Amino acid sequence: MRASQPDCQPKARILIVEDEPVLAFGFEEFLISAGFEVAGVVGRLPTALAAIENITFDAAVLDANLAGISAGPAAAALTARGVPFVVVSGYLPEQQRTAFSGGPRLQKPCRPDDLVRALHDILSNRT
Repeated sequence: MRASQPDCQPKARILIVEDEPVLAFGFEEFLISAGFEVAGVVGRLPTALAAIENITFDAAVLDANLAGISAGPAAAALTARGVPFVVVSGYLPEQQRTAFSGGPRLQKPCRPDDLVRALHDILSNRT
């Protein structure tokens, strides 16, 4: 079953912040097939922070750990800009800093439909 957005709405632009290339490009392919537009795919914290500052997007998929470095500063930057995000991580919630409390959390490996549902939820809750 593929989730999609109604044709009458513009495609939501999603930034993917994931350091594992196979996962990142898997997310990208699935999100595109689900009706989203991918604004960018980044895998390191400095690149993520630059993308958050310079790219226009509606929501983000955020890995909690980027090549051994916490993505907490990226979560804080997204929160400061008012951009909703979904955290996708292999870490358990109690292993993560509170910096990631600003968005729903999915455990890796997650089902693609769960990711799409979480993105639709955070986008529909935007004010």
